[in-house]
Amino acid sequence: MNNSQKIRTLSKVIVLGDSGVGKTSLMNQYAYKKFSQQYKATIGADFVTKELQIDDKLITLQIWDTAGQERFRSLGPAFYRGADCCVLVYDVNIHKTFDKLNNWHDEFLHQADLDGSETFPFVLIGNKVDLDGGNSRRVTENKAREWCASRGNIPYFETSAKEGYNVDEAFLCVAKISLDNEHVQDIYFPGISETASEAEQQSRCAC
Repeated sequence: MNNSQKIRTLSKVIVLGDSGVGKTSLMNQYAYKKFSQQYKATIGADFVTKELQIDDKLITLQIWDTAGQERFRSLGPAFYRGADCCVLVYDVNIHKTFDKLNNWHDEFLHQADLDGSETFPFVLIGNKVDLDGGNSRRVTENKAREWCASRGNIPYFETSAKEGYNVDEAFLCVAKISLDNEHVQDIYFPGISETASEAEQQSRCAC
C-alpha cells in the first residue's frame, strides 16, 4: 500500500500517576529520546506528539501529561474526555505510588464520563526499574501483574525512562490498543499529505 492509500489517525492518550513517578520523563524519552534530571513538576497539563506506522496506518499519538498534584485535579475532565487510552504510571521503588493506582484508575473513568465501562483500554507502567540497580524496589512484578489481572488484564510494562528501557515497547502497545478504540479519528493534514503526494508523483515519474 502506498502513502496515498494509508490511513492517518489521531489518538489521544492520557498519562496519569502520582507526582514524581516519571510521567514527563517517559514521554520525553519516547518522543525525543531525551532524559533530564531537571524536570519540574508539571503545571496543569502538557502534551507531546509522536507519529508511527502500524501496518497500513499512520498514527499520531497525542500524549497528555497531567499534573499529579491534588490542586490540579479540577483540570482533569477537560483533558480526559475524548481519550483513546489511559496510561497509569507508578514508581516501583515507592509503594505509595502503587497503592494510589486504584484512585487514578477510578477517577479517570469517572471524570471522563466512563463510569461502569469495563472495556476502556488502560496500560500500566512500573517506572524507575534502574534505580539503585533494582535494590530499592518495593513493588514486585508479580504484585503489579496481579493488580492488572484484577482490572481486566491490563497490559503491564516495566521501564526506565532514564535508560530508555522498554519505553518504546510500552507506547507501541498503547498505540495498538488505541487503534482498537472507537474514539480514534481519521484526520487529514493537507501539508503533510500534499508533500507525500508530490514525492509519490516524483517517484512515479522516475519509474
